[in-house]
Amino acid sequence: QVQLVESGGGLVQPGGSLRVSCGASGLSLNYYDIGWFRQAPGKDREGVSCISSDDGSTYYADSVKGRFTISRDNAKNTVYLQINNLKPEDTAAYYCAAGGPVIPTSWYWLREYSYWGQGTQVTVSS
Repeated sequence: QVQLVESGGGLVQPGGSLRVSCGASGLSLNYYDIGWFRQAPGKDREGVSCISSDDGSTYYADSVKGRFTISRDNAKNTVYLQINNLKPEDTAAYYCAAGGPVIPTSWYWLREYSYWGQGTQVTVSS
């Protein structure tokens, strides 16, 4: 059974940093393009970043460029999202998703991904 599990969320003060992780069972993440999405209360789920499986290309939403960094550790079957300079508007549940091959110009489309985790909550507040 395929399962994606996010971890590492929590309560962080504005300007702080956090690293959220995406692990998997029943699935080798290195064969999939992995996306990170987030959903704030009352808002649609939005793509924040993606990393490709073939050449490691990375993609970011404009709102997070320069603050978020996606990476993968194939040996650990884990994908990370490093979040720096956190802002209150980053507060959301963060989800990872596996799919592929994802079209580079539509990496943020939910339908590009077949497997989803249950999410980890990130709250930015003083």
